[in-house]
Amino acid sequence: MLLSILIIASSCSQKVSQTGKASYYAKKFNGRKTASGKKFRSYKRTAAHKTLPFGTKVKVTNLRNGKSVRVKINDRGPFVAGRIIDLSRKAARRIDMVNEGVGNVKIEYKRKK
Repeated sequence: MLLSILIIASSCSQKVSQTGKASYYAKKFNGRKTASGKKFRSYKRTAAHKTLPFGTKVKVTNLRNGKSVRVKINDRGPFVAGRIIDLSRKAARRIDMVNEGVGNVKIEYKRKK
């Protein structure tokens, strides 16, 4: 019976991945309101994405070094062509992306059907 529950649960969501460039928020945005209405805090593990619903949890992996971090989407962006996600400074630091400023990443999340 447990096996059938797991099969049903796994068929309710679909794992999605996307690769592209990530950047992180400049310090000047700290304290400003995000598109979700929450204040941006650079010391939280949050991110901006163009289309994912607010509250979506995303795993972001730095393709250069394999380090990953989990973030919560709370804003819209990035608004620079070719970028798929903007990370908070804390999230960027966790994957050693701060010095580069922009890095190649893979994002993974579960999309509900």
